Amino acid sequence: MKHSSFFFLRLSVYFVLVAVSLSCSHKAVQSSSEITASQSDTAFERIEKSEAEWKKLLSEEEFHITRQKGTERSFTGEYWDHKAEGIYHCRCCDLALFESGTKFKSGTGWPSFYAPVLHANVGEVADYTHGMKRVEVICNRCDAHLGHVFNDGPKPTGLRYCINSASLQFHDKEEK
Repeated sequence: MKHSSFFFLRLSVYFVLVAVSLSCSHKAVQSSSEITASQSDTAFERIEKSEAEWKKLLSEEEFHITRQKGTERSFTGEYWDHKAEGIYHCRCCDLALFESGTKFKSGTGWPSFYAPVLHANVGEVADYTHGMKRVEVICNRCDAHLGHVFNDGPKPTGLRYCINSASLQFHDKEEK
């Protein structure tokens, strides 16, 4: 009996340490971003436009992907193999979404990131289309479809935000 209670105590301590470690790494990812105060405000004003207004602002492909939840073919998008330093913004409303430092080569043919710039900028919605259970990723300012998030990414988050290039616009670090 002594050994089993000691085992459970050690197991409990282990789980507490893992939880604290994950919490710290999550905060480190968010604080590593180099966005300005005006870009990081989580109290941003929502942007709502009619379908006709979006069609005027976006290319046919951008409209299909961001407003109609489409997907570009893998290895064809502008940013799948992009390596410059900077911030990836929403194509529709220019909200900062992902930092180049969190981008990684996933082998999928789409830009992949392990964390957003700010979790408040990116929403997650259950997606049961195409006979699958997935988690859709959207821009929280304008509801643009960005892609999907999966639990097979690298450390520190273990997440892979698989994002369509057509839903992004890149702001080079040197452009400030």
